[in-house]
Amino acid sequence: MRLLHTSDWHLGRSLHRADLRDAQAAFLDSLVETARAERVDAVVVAGDVYDRAVPSVDAVELCEQALVRLRETGARVVLISGNHDSARRLGFGSRLVDAAGVHLRTRVTACAEPVLLSDGAGDVAVYGVPYLEPEAVRGDLPPETGRGHAAVLAAALTGVRADLATRAPVRSVVLAHAWVGQAVASDSERDITVGGVASVPADLFDGFTYTALGHLHGPQVLREGLRYSGSPLAYSFSEAAHRKGSWLVELSADGLGRVEHVPAPVPRRLSTVRGTLDDLLTSSAHAAVAGDWLQVTLTDVARPDEAMARLTARFPHVLVLRHEPEGAVADVRSYTARVAGRTPLQVSAAFVEHVRRTPPDEDERALLGEVLDAVRVTAEVA
Repeated sequence: MRLLHTSDWHLGRSLHRADLRDAQAAFLDSLVETARAERVDAVVVAGDVYDRAVPSVDAVELCEQALVRLRETGARVVLISGNHDSARRLGFGSRLVDAAGVHLRTRVTACAEPVLLSDGAGDVAVYGVPYLEPEAVRGDLPPETGRGHAAVLAAALTGVRADLATRAPVRSVVLAHAWVGQAVASDSERDITVGGVASVPADLFDGFTYTALGHLHGPQVLREGLRYSGSPLAYSFSEAAHRKGSWLVELSADGLGRVEHVPAPVPRRLSTVRGTLDDLLTSSAHAAVAGDWLQVTLTDVARPDEAMARLTARFPHVLVLRHEPEGAVADVRSYTARVAGRTPLQVSAAFVEHVRRTPPDEDERALLGEVLDAVRVTAEVA
């Protein structure tokens, strides 16, 4: 039996100000083609289908089209909600669409209700464990369930194991949306920390044939049968080195067989560059990244005028611009300490210097003084 493990589509998300709708559509095209070419029996989607609880109309339409097309390949689809999804909205009509071969698992009370797949070797029980917000789901779990992510996930998986024990020896697949073990996070994931703890132990998933994880955006192998597929696209510059894609999982008659990475299309590379504005605009060393989505860090002592406009003449896809002067030392004092004993004019002049790294000249200081005097007069009149 062949499964295609994917997650964290985040439909509707952009990369800074770059529109990713076409890139997300291209990924879903490739996912459908892989399911068809590899004769996949089921596509398992481990949460964060959408980027927000109330997705845009375009995102909903893109998701609907993808699910229809995946079913047309002959594959079943098992999908869970993630921390970005609204479980209630995503799970609407789940009992109705079950009959169509699209299985939505968004409620903790349905975790122990498997989707049963069959091949020549027997059944495969697929269990969907959506993202479980601890305080929101504890009321649906046994009263002795403790607090925190590990406790509620352990309780949900206890129910899964109880159901699995009632069946003849079968292969088992679990979908879960969580931060597991020592897996590495990226900048683009939403914090799910509760009580200072976000991750759960990897051994919670012991005994299952394969666990398809979602939430973290980097593809990761925690154990042979415990994997993150990662997001299909980079959603932050911290993911520039990720090899995005999905896992093609083959289950043999007696357990886990071959697992193969299926690369996702790359709409445009992500790169970071650092240097003075003059160096970035003139050096041939940066020619190779001219067409990339860029995060640029300028190291000029003073903030250059019209830096973004000048940069985009050479690099049309600059998305992030930072200014970190070479050798500058950050002032770690509190704001109160930094302004103590200073006049309004001194505070204003210091702000100008902070922003552009050069102090105001005499004419600028005079202008600041006039503005402050005008504000003071207005305040006194009022």
